[in-house]
Parts: sequence; C-alpha cells; structure tokens
Amino acid sequence: MPITDLLHTLVQRTHRPLWLCLALLLPSGAHAKSFSGLIYPVHDITLSAGVSGLVMKRLVLPGQAVKADQLLLQLDDRLQSIESNRRRVIFEDQSELQATRDRLRILDTLLNDARAVFNSTGSISKDELLRLEAEQLASRGRLAQLIEQKKREQLDYESAEGDRLQRHITAPISGVVTKVTPQVGEWVKAGDSLLHLVDTSVAILRLAVPHNLANALKTGAQQLIRLESGSSVTEVTGQVKFVSPVADPASGLVQVEVSFSNPARRIKTGIKGTIDVAP
Repeated sequence: MPITDLLHTLVQRTHRPLWLCLALLLPSGAHAKSFSGLIYPVHDITLSAGVSGLVMKRLVLPGQAVKADQLLLQLDDRLQSIESNRRRVIFEDQSELQATRDRLRILDTLLNDARAVFNSTGSISKDELLRLEAEQLASRGRLAQLIEQKKREQLDYESAEGDRLQRHITAPISGVVTKVTPQVGEWVKAGDSLLHLVDTSVAILRLAVPHNLANALKTGAQQLIRLESGSSVTEVTGQVKFVSPVADPASGLVQVEVSFSNPARRIKTGIKGTIDVAP
C-alpha cells in the first residue's frame, strides 16, 4: 500500500494528528519510553482574609462556578462601612473650598478696581489698598490649604474603604469553588483558610524524565498525552510548557510540564497522565 494511503487510513481510524501518524510509520533506532505523572489544574488557590472577623455572609457553595472579582464571602464590615461613609462625606464636602474660591474671585475684582482708582484719582487710601492686598494673600493661602486638605481627606477615605474591602473575599480568577470552610457566625483569624478555588479550563501534566531524555522535549512542541481514569484511556494533545534547565542532583530527573485545554472540564485533575519520549 502506498505510504500516502496508509497515512490516510491511520488518520481516519485512530483520529490522531497527521504528524503523530507519520511518526508512527517512520523507522526509529530506539523505542520510545513512557513516563507518567499527575494532572493538575492551571490554578489551585486557597483564599484567606487579611484581617480577623466574624463571618456575616457565605455567598457561594462548593461546586459553584464563579467569575473573577465575584464576591464569595463577607466578614462583618458594619463599623468599617460607617467609617468609610463618614470619610466619604467629609471628602465630598466642597462648601468651604467653593466659598474660598468665590471670596478670592471677589477680592481680585475689588483689588483691581481699588488699584485703578488709586492710580487714577487717588481717592482711596494706601491703607485700604494694602488691606485688600493682605486679604487677597490670606485667601490664596487658605485656598491652597483647603486643596491640600482635600487630598488628605481623599487618602483617608480610600484607606477606610480599603479597610472595609479587606473583609470582602472575592475571586481572583474565574473557576470553581471546591471548599468553603467557615459557617455564618463563626470567628475567623487573619490568614485562616476560608475557601478553595480551582480553574481546570487548562490542565497541566507534571512529571519527571531522566536528564538524558529531557533534550527530546522542546518548549512549545506538541505532545500526545494518555490519560488513565479507571479502566478507560483518553488521548489528548498538549503543549510542552516547561522543561527545567536543571536536574535533581539526587535522582537525575528533570521536571517537565505539559499543558492542554480542558474547556468542558470533562477531564478531572488528579488522575494519571503518560507521555512517550524517544531517545
């Protein structure tokens, strides 16, 4: 049978990529060796709070899919909300600042008119002119003080709001909640494990190969992975993402990571995966 017909038959029957079928037909001086590892999610995160507090709301359940920045759990933030609102009201109060601007605008007009009268007719005293100039300088200084005060008030408000938001546990990524530890009403300490979040839309096979075979694995190259779950074996095509530049001095093994897309999350993490490496 011609080689082209044989390739076509292999692709149709095995549903494997053309490059893999071609590799199977080519002669090789040595047999490929199999190496196994475990499948891990691309993100596996334990969430905690930076402060201690009382759990007020649990907004998700184990197994629930969440989006990035979604609120998952909330500690008691009532006192912090009051302080944040107080700081916001102070920061947003522009009454004195606006009154000082209006006063300065009026003083500028009065001073300009007084200078014109003093220079043309001299019907206004020098003392009155100096008094207006002093008031203008004082108003300008007060306006500068108020502008800087508003900057400090804004920082105070942002600090209070940040303190309040420390009690809101949000999802840093999109994924699935696998564990929610505390119950509503429980007291938790800063740094306690509160929730567990994983993203399995991309999975990673982590394994180790002997250093003399590591050169056969190139970063970015496609790699066939056999996934074993119970009695069934599934094959997926992944991409070599990482080949460690150093070998473990004790075992002589090199760490390797191969990632593959898992959009439907049909492949469970934690199962065994195997690749073949040719010398």
